[in-house]
Amino acid sequence: MPFETDSNGRTFPHDTILIQHGFARNSNHWYHWVPVLSRHYRVIRRDLRGHGYSSYPSVDSDYPYTLDTVLAEIIDMLDHLGIEKVHFFGESTSGMLGEAFATQYPNRLHSLTVCSSPTYLPEAALNMFAFGYSSWPVACRELGPRGWAEELSNLPRTAPIKDPAYIRAEGLSGYAEFLSKMDARPFLKDIQVPTLILAPANSATTKLEEQQKLLQQIPDARMEVVHGEGHEIYVEQPEECQTAFLTFLSDLKRQKMGRG
Repeated sequence: MPFETDSNGRTFPHDTILIQHGFARNSNHWYHWVPVLSRHYRVIRRDLRGHGYSSYPSVDSDYPYTLDTVLAEIIDMLDHLGIEKVHFFGESTSGMLGEAFATQYPNRLHSLTVCSSPTYLPEAALNMFAFGYSSWPVACRELGPRGWAEELSNLPRTAPIKDPAYIRAEGLSGYAEFLSKMDARPFLKDIQVPTLILAPANSATTKLEEQQKLLQQIPDARMEVVHGEGHEIYVEQPEECQTAFLTFLSDLKRQKMGRG
């Protein structure tokens, strides 16, 4: 297996995969993917701001919850680890981050994969996530992290896992406010890195028709439709998702070797 050396002299399997989880989840949700991916790649699972073990700003903080800030924090992590490029895997709303990342920092990516990812959250989705409260962020504050996630798990075709240990997150409100305004659609036509779309056939958050439009807008992207019951296909159909992802990366590697 080929190895790379980072700026600190550490060696690791050639190429790094960065997995970025979606809203109300954390890096532990991807633990079951590590054994499969780490046979061939270095794997990093990163907690979003306000999720998992990450710190999060207080309500009265002047922390700038902006796209520039969120992307800069990813770059900062890569720089600290001495990693020049990654295969970015963005799940759900973090696919939107990946699409923006691919246009603003294309030199830091080998490839982009988006899994069950909308390009923006329409009014209907924001109302659904509000669960009767005045807004999605307010629902997060009033219900608390576990309460909000439990409400989500009761919706059809969203979260299929009912294990209470699976439903956990922290500091959701500020990030919900950020996502409410996030729109990745302007970035799509400018994505130049190889892109894979893992499209759920039955998600309540992003319909298959929307995923097909996404395919049409990203130059030279490829799509694999995954037939799970809901949104979280990486949990319901992990083997199918992993096979599609690893095949995509292997094809990129062969193309790179062919050009060399």
